[in-house]
Amino acid sequence: MSFFSEERMAELREVFFESAQELLQSLNDQALALEKNPQDAELLRDVRRTVHTLKGDSAAVGFTALSDLAHQLEDALAPELCSAAGQRVADVVLAAADEFHNLVQAYRGNMKPPSPDALCAQIRKLIEAPTSHPSQALQPRFAWSEIEQISIIDAAASGKSVFNLAVSVHPACPVRAAGIQLLRNALRECGSVLALRPAEDVPAETVESIEAAISTTQDSSLLESKLRIPSVTGTVLVQKYELLAAPPTAAFSSDDEQSASALAEELAAVPSPAPQAAASASSTRQAGTRESLLRVDAARIDDVLNLVGELIIGKSMLLQTIADFGHRFPKDALYRRLNDSMAYQTRVLDDLQKSVMKIRMVRVEQLFRRFPRLVRDLAKGSGKQVDLVLVGEHTDLDKSILDMLAEPLAHLVRNAVDHGIEAPADRAAAGKPAKATIRLTAYHHAHQVVIEVSDDGRGIDRKRVLSKAVERGLVSASEAQRLTDADILELPFQPGFSTAERVTQVSGRGVGLDVVRAVISRLKGTVTVSSTPALGTTFVLRLPLTLAIIKALLFIADERVYALPLNTVSEIARMNEAEFTMVDGREFATLRDQVLPIVRLSRTSSPNRGGKCFVIIISASDRIFGLVVDRLIGEEELVIKALDDPLVATDLVSGASILGDGTVVLVLNVSAVIARLARTQPMGVVA
Repeated sequence: MSFFSEERMAELREVFFESAQELLQSLNDQALALEKNPQDAELLRDVRRTVHTLKGDSAAVGFTALSDLAHQLEDALAPELCSAAGQRVADVVLAAADEFHNLVQAYRGNMKPPSPDALCAQIRKLIEAPTSHPSQALQPRFAWSEIEQISIIDAAASGKSVFNLAVSVHPACPVRAAGIQLLRNALRECGSVLALRPAEDVPAETVESIEAAISTTQDSSLLESKLRIPSVTGTVLVQKYELLAAPPTAAFSSDDEQSASALAEELAAVPSPAPQAAASASSTRQAGTRESLLRVDAARIDDVLNLVGELIIGKSMLLQTIADFGHRFPKDALYRRLNDSMAYQTRVLDDLQKSVMKIRMVRVEQLFRRFPRLVRDLAKGSGKQVDLVLVGEHTDLDKSILDMLAEPLAHLVRNAVDHGIEAPADRAAAGKPAKATIRLTAYHHAHQVVIEVSDDGRGIDRKRVLSKAVERGLVSASEAQRLTDADILELPFQPGFSTAERVTQVSGRGVGLDVVRAVISRLKGTVTVSSTPALGTTFVLRLPLTLAIIKALLFIADERVYALPLNTVSEIARMNEAEFTMVDGREFATLRDQVLPIVRLSRTSSPNRGGKCFVIIISASDRIFGLVVDRLIGEEELVIKALDDPLVATDLVSGASILGDGTVVLVLNVSAVIARLARTQPMGVVA
């Protein structure tokens, strides 16, 4: 039975999918913390609360397999059981988090849910592990008084389901009085208690079992599941009461599994507001009592940002038109009024742009939280000991950039564990702590976000890298002799480069740092590496705060208008081309005792040995070079548009924009220019 239309239920399920991702991430975090502190009762309660919420939320939207599995795990996470199982509890919870994730993905893709048999087996082992004493046999009497029998008959006659229940107390129950109270509480949660034996004033040490009669809307298997409390419950017996004294319909042992129909029956009994409450439970938890928190699809925010971008282009057009009007009628009163109105509109538009950009910004914590589990699994699989330290988790970054960073960062972290970190014995021999440290750091610098992935491992072996590069034909033996230390560190970024001796799940598959650099380049960012033998390696990723709107420097080269992100420009110099020199077919200039490679944007441009030129000094990826331009236009705020046409797409251009007068501007991809510069043609021409 469904209380909502299919359309409304689809909306609730979308809310569930979003909240489930947060719950599963929390479950991973809590399980990793529990692995380090298996006796922490508060951590265990947090895990149970998360599983309980996931159970309720999934049941509310009809995902019975997930709800049933979460219910089994919740039952297994009793404090007494977990104190006996120790660190194995964290392993089961981590396995459950993976299984829950697979189920959620299957539901989201309308696919058949995977079989949970492996996880169910782990949960059963967890429950059965401390059971060293046989459960005591039940011989219930169900000897109800006359008044109690009348109540039972009246309830059955009115159409209610009535059950006789008997539960034995486990012989190994650690705190008997508390365990018996838990059983009584569980009986009351099953339905209306019509009869109960023994009375509550009977001493706990004399109680071997509890008998009750209840009326309920729940079926027998769900009742049995609720009464099955690990290390408290021994044997459970459930008998359906029939008005004509029919024989019992079912008897269940404590090891039977809950049937799927029980959950459907439980859902049917839920009043109509419950699905709404359950679907929003996670967001309420995250926001506390702040009901103003609103979930918005990222695509809607992108639409708003696109409209703001169009407004900025419109603003540029109006400014250009007003400027033209001012040139023709500089003393006209209307010109001043237009200027004042435009200044006000500009301020409002700037505030609007900043507000929308803030909405798109999310904390890098969302990305960093994925990696503790990854590091834990990799370290465990390779027999290494690794701590992951996260710094700067509150740093903000555009969500579109953050989503694309997941794979590159995961690759760098995997590399650190697999290639960078030594085995514990090797670290001890080198005088290092057996447990290594990988550090993920994020911070803002100027108009960029910087993310560093560093480790305290063995560092990059330059000789081995150079040998592999020669072996794979990336450089010749003669060229290898001339490479600098910085050039050698760039070799691992070449396609197909790998130092792995064998193919594993982590290494040797031909997918290397070239993929990392390609993704970062598409994000208009840069990646650099520094390494010290025996001390460690650090990868530094520098990324723009956003991809949509940038501050840029406009200039003209070879009669074309280009733009450079302003955060890559260190200075602008006026230089005499007569002072430029040629070395091995490349053009260089000297600025304040620093030698700069010179880049020209077109083959048609040639040195004017008799005159001066503008040179834009560009600094990125720890490299610096000079870009010769014909004329400077100035700074401008640009709305970047992707170049989807394959006829105009090039790695040297990251996008295009439109100025107020309709001129199309090409935005240079600085990282691609730097990469091209490494293999530049004579005279530093980049065409």
